[in-house]
Amino acid sequence: MSRIGGIGAVLLAVAAFAQVEITPRTKPVPPGAPQAGRSRIRVDSHLVLVPVSVNDEYNRPITGLEKENFRVFEDKAEQPIAAFSSEDEPIALGFIFDTSGSMHYAIPEGRHAAAEFLKLADPKDEFFLVEFSDRPRLVVPLTADTSQIDTEVLFTKSAGSTALIDALYMGIHEMKKSKIGKKALILISDDGENNSRYTPSEIRKIVRESDVLIYSVVVGGGYGGSDQMSGQALMKEISETSGAHMFETSAYELPDIAQKICIELRNRYLIAYVPPDSPRDGRYHRIEVKVVPPRGLPKLRAHWRSGYYAPTH
Repeated sequence: MSRIGGIGAVLLAVAAFAQVEITPRTKPVPPGAPQAGRSRIRVDSHLVLVPVSVNDEYNRPITGLEKENFRVFEDKAEQPIAAFSSEDEPIALGFIFDTSGSMHYAIPEGRHAAAEFLKLADPKDEFFLVEFSDRPRLVVPLTADTSQIDTEVLFTKSAGSTALIDALYMGIHEMKKSKIGKKALILISDDGENNSRYTPSEIRKIVRESDVLIYSVVVGGGYGGSDQMSGQALMKEISETSGAHMFETSAYELPDIAQKICIELRNRYLIAYVPPDSPRDGRYHRIEVKVVPPRGLPKLRAHWRSGYYAPTH
């Protein structure tokens, strides 16, 4: 359930100002009724909204934190937190599943992981499935019918090389069809990349400009040569840029990882602050979030989108 810490009053105070988001919206939000819980960083004339997730050293989601447990910085300068909330909303989720030849041993547990996540689905959630080997394939387009995902994953077979970057591009493109505010991809791969048309620099730019969280799950990767190692580094980078993070795991732990990601998505915090005066130059402004753990808790790690592009007008 929503736990609002004054965020509605702050949003209404700035409702008269025009909104500018990192990516264009398909349907503008009417003045006076902004959507506070979106996964993207949204920039008003006088407000920046930053979704944040928090984990312990074992990557377990941490819930129940309050405003005083966070500090936020823009371009290294600390900003007072204007409002704070924690809320559960519908999710649009895309499974990006590596079915290349090197993943044959992990596919059975990958099926279990998808099934585990679908068990926890809300009726208002949406899903799609992209599988990739030599090229990506949109196996199940965006749908609220979880049975379609279940059926297709059951018949997944492994073969071919790995077009990981192209699969991510397809997933981000498919996600644009959803009107749900909270969007995420779960990329499951052994981290190789050796057959994409898009380049790492192109996917970095696309991720930075999108509003999609990208959780990377590396299954026993990093041991097959330079392409696997570079693929793992890229997966980690794009996950952290998006505001999510990467898990390294064995195949049999995939269902447990799916549960952790689901809990984390359902329990993201939302921080609002008033940005410092700056020219509307379209430049990228970096954001940093620090967590001040409550007494008795160990060191915690926050995950957030790394920044936003300032409006140009």
